Amino acid sequence: MIIEQLSVFLENKSGRLTEVLEALGREHIRITALTVADTTEFGILRLIVSDPEKAKNILKQQMFTVNITGVISVIVPDEAKSYAKVLKILSDIDISVEYTYAFTTGNKSVIILRCSNNEKAISALKDNEMDLLRANDLYKI
Repeated sequence: MIIEQLSVFLENKSGRLTEVLEALGREHIRITALTVADTTEFGILRLIVSDPEKAKNILKQQMFTVNITGVISVIVPDEAKSYAKVLKILSDIDISVEYTYAFTTGNKSVIILRCSNNEKAISALKDNEMDLLRANDLYKI
């Protein structure tokens, strides 16, 4: 249930995001989701891709600083109350969410979560009958 997410450190200057995407595109890497968190001087690009190890190697060859991080993915109806339900399950057992992002597909939202304890979070979400996605399912969206 743990999904491998790329985390790429980027200088906050014009063209850096384009360089990452062009490098991955040349090797036909599919991107399922991405988000950028930035400050004045740098950003962290987070990506869910079709082949995380290959993508990591491609980016390292291009001199990017890149890590693979474990995240969780939950699919819920595309309503705020569904997202809130996921977060409440976690907060009720004192699991903090380090970051989260989401995207919609049809009438569903796919939520990506990085938690303080991913394994405990997965167990709690399963116990509450939440629909967790496996990496292969997520990469196909």
